[in-house]
Amino acid sequence: MPSDTARATDWHAELSRAIRDPETLVERLGLDRSVLDAARGSAELFGVMVPESFLARMRHGDPQDPLLKQVLPIADEQQPATGTTDAVGDLDARRVPGLIHKYDGRALLIATGSCAVHCRYCFRRHYPYGEEPRRLDEWDPAIDELAADDSIDEVILSGGDPLMLTDTRLDRLFERLEAIPHLARLRIHTRLPVVLPSRVTETLCHRLRAGRLTPVVVVHANHPAEVVDDCSDALRRLVESGLTVLNQSVLLAGVNDDADTLAELCTRLANLGVVPYYLHQLDRVAGVMHFEVPESHGRRLIAELERRLPGYAVPRYVREVPGAAGKVRL
Repeated sequence: MPSDTARATDWHAELSRAIRDPETLVERLGLDRSVLDAARGSAELFGVMVPESFLARMRHGDPQDPLLKQVLPIADEQQPATGTTDAVGDLDARRVPGLIHKYDGRALLIATGSCAVHCRYCFRRHYPYGEEPRRLDEWDPAIDELAADDSIDEVILSGGDPLMLTDTRLDRLFERLEAIPHLARLRIHTRLPVVLPSRVTETLCHRLRAGRLTPVVVVHANHPAEVVDDCSDALRRLVESGLTVLNQSVLLAGVNDDADTLAELCTRLANLGVVPYYLHQLDRVAGVMHFEVPESHGRRLIAELERRLPGYAVPRYVREVPGAAGKVRL
């Protein structure tokens, strides 16, 4: 088993080797090059990013592979927009740079605009990350706002992906949050344990456990083929270190919109001690509408999961509605 130092080095090195253009993605998977014209055009609107670990779980030569569909740009992304650029109302809820406050008792920090994978259905693909804090001192207004509002007892780190920050930068941000007396919980929303599992080091797990704030890690897997090998190892490492780990998925046409796939995903997660927490109805963002599944079909899928699985393994089927007091159950 690699040492923690080796893992820390590995995740930076693996990130540097990630695929960043559709040509390389198509070539590595042995796909027909006829898809490239559409892929290039859509990649100009929203770039490509695929780590080697995630690529290794895709089926060679199969354009219908459910993991590939999540990362390969296609022509449908360029269709006239039927969605919006801010389907979940992030900008209306932005109190100061980097701080989004939608729900009572909790607020969200955009910790970074960077991700290790560019999911084609991303609800923040149009978000103005360039306007958000980057240096530690630029976080002062957001930290001051949190400190002044004692109704907030939970902070959510999102992005982008907060685990794209180095351990040093994370530690400094944690320290500033831990110094706010009324904060009690720290939630981290991340896809890295799934797409870049080497990021889950013992150092990271220890720092999350050792802080004053109670940690909750929310990961993001959509298909059972994601939850294998090094991803399974990383999720088990988080759970066995004593952290609460939840999973959220997005219901995606052609990826996971059938009961067999969702049941297998939920079972694999539950077997690792990860709670299948949310199944999200697609956020209606411009460029992603080809992934949308009718809500009526989503309800049938949840009913089938309830028939097949124990209650703790069935996710809540939800939609985010701007201005609502929380996620809306469907």
